Amino acid sequence: MARTGAVHRLTVLYDADCPLCVHIRHWLIAQRCLVPLDLVPAASWEARRRFPQLDHASTLREITVVGDSGQVWTGTDAFIVCLWALVEHRPKANWLATPAGRPFARAALFTASAWRQAVRAEGQPGAVEGPACDDQCPAPR
Repeated sequence: MARTGAVHRLTVLYDADCPLCVHIRHWLIAQRCLVPLDLVPAASWEARRRFPQLDHASTLREITVVGDSGQVWTGTDAFIVCLWALVEHRPKANWLATPAGRPFARAALFTASAWRQAVRAEGQPGAVEGPACDDQCPAPR
């Protein structure tokens, strides 16, 4: 769904059962924004109400950001768009969107995804066991 137009507001769909995603949600809330962010749990009733056309199962696997004009970004592009919305990080987002910066954005997203999959699989065979997230859990350093 590729739409163009000015972006005045973004909705970030995050995995509310993932400690890293919840930590990033809290970090985003604390940032000064150039473009307001709504943070909505992925695949939640609210996400389904707002965006019935999305594949909500995929929003739990991959970061998804939706623009107020219907734009949809996933994966690396969604990561870059989140940074682009922030006062302190827009210059970095602009660089990450270039051919020189994009590999760094992909690497950051790959690392976060690998850690996320390890903790998200809690309770499944071979999963990394850890405490349940209470919205106060720290991200890995």
